[in-house]
Amino acid sequence: MRLVIAGFGTVGKGFAEVLHKKSELFGSYNDPVKIVAAFDSKSFAADQNGLDPMELVARKEGTGSVGLRKYEKGTDILDSVEYDVLIEASPTDIETGGAGLVHMEHALRHGKDVITVNKGPLALKFKELNGLAKRKGATIRFEGTVGGAMPIINLCNENLKGEKVISISGIFNGTCNFILSRMDNGLPFEQALKEAQQLGYAEADPKYDIEGIDAACKVVILANSVFKRNVKFSDVSITGITSVSADAIALAADQDMAIRLIGEVSDKVLEVSPRLVPKGHPLSVSGTLNMAQILTDLAGPITVAGKGAGRTETASAVLSDLIALMDRRR
Repeated sequence: MRLVIAGFGTVGKGFAEVLHKKSELFGSYNDPVKIVAAFDSKSFAADQNGLDPMELVARKEGTGSVGLRKYEKGTDILDSVEYDVLIEASPTDIETGGAGLVHMEHALRHGKDVITVNKGPLALKFKELNGLAKRKGATIRFEGTVGGAMPIINLCNENLKGEKVISISGIFNGTCNFILSRMDNGLPFEQALKEAQQLGYAEADPKYDIEGIDAACKVVILANSVFKRNVKFSDVSITGITSVSADAIALAADQDMAIRLIGEVSDKVLEVSPRLVPKGHPLSVSGTLNMAQILTDLAGPITVAGKGAGRTETASAVLSDLIALMDRRR
């Protein structure tokens, strides 16, 4: 199984490390796994015989670049090597889909399978990408796009195949959950946000998180993949957490409630907004965890939780998708 990694930031490096650490998993397959190319925004490395994952990580961390050679277009790199699967981990662009969308479309047009953690292309063009994959006999897997290490997409579509999923409600942004948790303890919003930035949970520009954009992308992906809807990011009703005041937090606490940013999706609902959640309910969890409650017709509510971001955590979702592709091919 020949891999190309597009995007060698946090997740790209994490996946390379996981691939090295878990190499024994692939011993039972007749198709050795190797990275034949990897590229970031500045450079690339390629070798049809395979690249050493840990050398790529060391070079990236030592020099800031994954390779020694420059390039103009990522698609040129894809055309220059023989590969089976594109691992798309480029930065998310919710406005245009960015380079990730270009890479995914190019790979699918050539019949290559794609594993992505990039939410932008799926939030904007899920139906188009899925249709392209089917026409070309390729597969897109994207467990890592929603909830990082928290299993939800493959859980709903594979493990719960006999169930009717009625709705999914959840905390899909750990940064917002951290901020609201700190506000529960009396911190003003601005101070809680600053703390989240200092700890690395929030970016210098926290817009995607605190305005609900990141959570909305994940809701779109769930709506299209689990509920087979045809919706885009612009279809989501979004309210972020910037309007949540200290008074609102205190009033909720008086009623034994907490305010959490909840994404909800069903056949008819597509929404991200701050909501009152009873303390003790699974969705009242504090800290940076992602949490989701899946309501099904037979099993009732099923609750899953996990780290929604992180180098190794999100890479674990990519690994599970890769193994699923390998099992299918075998």
